[in-house]
Amino acid sequence: MKLFPTSERPRHSKNRTGYWFVLPYVIFFGTFVAYPLMFSFILLFHRWNIVTPMEWVGLKNFERLLRDPLFFKSIWNTIVFLFIHIPLQIVVALGFAVLLNSRLKFRGFFRAVYFMPVVVSGVVVTILWQQLYAYDSGLLNRLLVMMGIDRVPWLINPDVAMPSVALMATWKNVGIYIILFLVGLQNVPNELYESASLDGATAIRQFFRITLPMLNPTIVVVVVLSTIGGFSLFIEPYVLTGGGPMQSTLSAVLYIYNQAFYFGHMGYAATLGFVFALIILCVVLLQRKVIESESTS
Repeated sequence: MKLFPTSERPRHSKNRTGYWFVLPYVIFFGTFVAYPLMFSFILLFHRWNIVTPMEWVGLKNFERLLRDPLFFKSIWNTIVFLFIHIPLQIVVALGFAVLLNSRLKFRGFFRAVYFMPVVVSGVVVTILWQQLYAYDSGLLNRLLVMMGIDRVPWLINPDVAMPSVALMATWKNVGIYIILFLVGLQNVPNELYESASLDGATAIRQFFRITLPMLNPTIVVVVVLSTIGGFSLFIEPYVLTGGGPMQSTLSAVLYIYNQAFYFGHMGYAATLGFVFALIILCVVLLQRKVIESESTS
């Protein structure tokens, strides 16, 4: 005779089964999240170049950060990139979404074409645009010369380099936001446009009075995602310019990478990453407040 029927197994046996299901995630979290975070926190107060043993320095890494103008310049460069990239991303993505939402032949083909850069490797896209931006042999400057316009130093002039990086990043990521805007446009009731047409509203008036207000939640999402992506700017300046010319495209993530893997200042790089994470946290909290106020209004 069985002590426990099949349907009435001991509770500790069921709990043990649950632990086995949770174990892979616990191992993953401990190896790739908890341990790196704890180790990074230890590095904040040490000097370490991987080769030699760690040396306790206390708060000297933070003191060095406060006297590091290049870090603040990298933060400023990232902010400049965001102010160029986000509005450009919204305008381009929304424009293409409106076109693709209309009665256009081969809409499926064009949607796939616009989304294709998203799935292509960022390094491959950056190398492609590096050839397009080339001063003497680049396709863009060749077209300008054919039209009688002087060549543009896309990656040589400090005033033009960051807008050039922002343009390339927009082309790379715009497909994601086109999809988001398409979803938002398809959720706008057709009855609103029909009523506006009966009242004599033009297409432009309908866009600003109906389409844009109805797309406010989608625009907020696009701004948030673009901001997060902009703060992680790395591949584009790393491959295109290396942070130049004159550090005009040196992003915060690229500067942290250089300090860690080029100069071997692991402790200082961890301090830079910690402060940069706090900056991102403040921006995310601000955006969350904006989103909550938008949803309640």
